[in-house]
Amino acid sequence: MSTPAYTRLNVDERRRQMVEAASKIFAEHAFEEISMRQIAEAAGVSKPLLYHYFPSKIELFKAAVADRAAELQSMIEPSGEGTPFEQLTTSLDAYLGWIEQNSQAWTKLMQSAAMLPEAGELVEAFRTQTLEQLLRHLTGRRKVRPLLRNALKGWLGYVDAAILDWRESGDLSRDQVRDLIIAAFGAALMAAQHADPKLKLELG
Repeated sequence: MSTPAYTRLNVDERRRQMVEAASKIFAEHAFEEISMRQIAEAAGVSKPLLYHYFPSKIELFKAAVADRAAELQSMIEPSGEGTPFEQLTTSLDAYLGWIEQNSQAWTKLMQSAAMLPEAGELVEAFRTQTLEQLLRHLTGRRKVRPLLRNALKGWLGYVDAAILDWRESGDLSRDQVRDLIIAAFGAALMAAQHADPKLKLELG
């Protein structure tokens, strides 16, 4: 008997195959440059089958970004060991290391976020989840005083800008960028405490 031209996969495996192929293509090209036909060919499936799993290119893009975000979120989840600053340093090392290995994908995502509303929403969702982690470790609760929330949201925006400059300029080391981000984090906390004397932080 002849060997089948393709391997029959279950639903989850087939979906994973498509998302992985899409992730690689979205990391190399702008969203508008990519067609569903290209992604189907890269995934080794027919275009109708790709549309069966993902009704539109934006749905596939969102699935690819969500997959990478989940991978990254698990890497930067604070361990609970050490002071908040020590935990943040460890998480930042993991985050910056991931970006070094996936520099083009991260840069393309930031560019897409500026032009594509759906991409911007995904980036904002990742920031919100990261912010909730930080607030929970600093205060022991999710609902926090407005000035601290505002200070840390501003800091997260700075983090994106600093990393984008690092990747584009190439004249700073990862350690330098990490230390600068940590210093900015401390400055944001000090500013929040100065503006709100009642603010209680667990800096340990």
